[in-house]
Amino acid sequence: MIDSHCHIDLPAFDVDRDDVIRHAFDVGLTRILVPGLTLDQFDTLLSLKQQYSRLDICLGLHPYFLKQLCKPALTTQLASMHKLGQQYKDKIVAIGEAGLDGSLALDIHYQENILAAQIELAAHLSKPLVLHHRQSHNQLISLLKRYAFKGGGVVHAFSGSQQIAETYIDMGFLLGVGGTITYARAKKTRKTIHQIDLQYLLLETDSPDMPLFGYQGKRNSPLQLLNVARALAELKGLELADVIHKTSSNYTRLFK
Repeated sequence: MIDSHCHIDLPAFDVDRDDVIRHAFDVGLTRILVPGLTLDQFDTLLSLKQQYSRLDICLGLHPYFLKQLCKPALTTQLASMHKLGQQYKDKIVAIGEAGLDGSLALDIHYQENILAAQIELAAHLSKPLVLHHRQSHNQLISLLKRYAFKGGGVVHAFSGSQQIAETYIDMGFLLGVGGTITYARAKKTRKTIHQIDLQYLLLETDSPDMPLFGYQGKRNSPLQLLNVARALAELKGLELADVIHKTSSNYTRLFK
């Protein structure tokens, strides 16, 4: 059982990070993927990777943490990202969490420039992408097509229609499934995930965010992954063991 998206490095876990990681592995998780958010954070990810070999780490610039930089400063930042990618190619499994977020005040074209740089880096390093989306599916898909990206990846916390899901799948992407499917109000996403074949899905928690139904207001944890798997099995009418086995196989195939 693999958590394909968990921010175990964030301050919410500062008081008990080691205990949570060890407990997660004790109860059956075999790997945990920790996305990149900023370049400053990357040293922390390297340290965690050294401490826990079953943590997989990424290098990325998340839209939430971007700042509007002048052109020279942005050029320097992107050059630093490229250098880190080259230097630690064998340590990272993907580029991301990268993406576009239409809910932010940050100019969407600025976000697109930074995402484009990460698409190019992923292609250069032959790594998949971990994609963030919010009010941005059309722009994301357009940009991926413009750069003819063939490296695949995962659309984290997928929500949307079956048509959008199948467009990503046709482009080589898997869909991340987390606590959203435990909410009855998420009718469109639940319907889409029900219709999509299990071979295109990954389990995730997005800890410490995206709590499951019944746990609103509480810190999410990779320990909840089994409950996500149960919810997915119920939604699709499958055996829990089959969901765990297939999503783990999907992860291994994608991130090699």
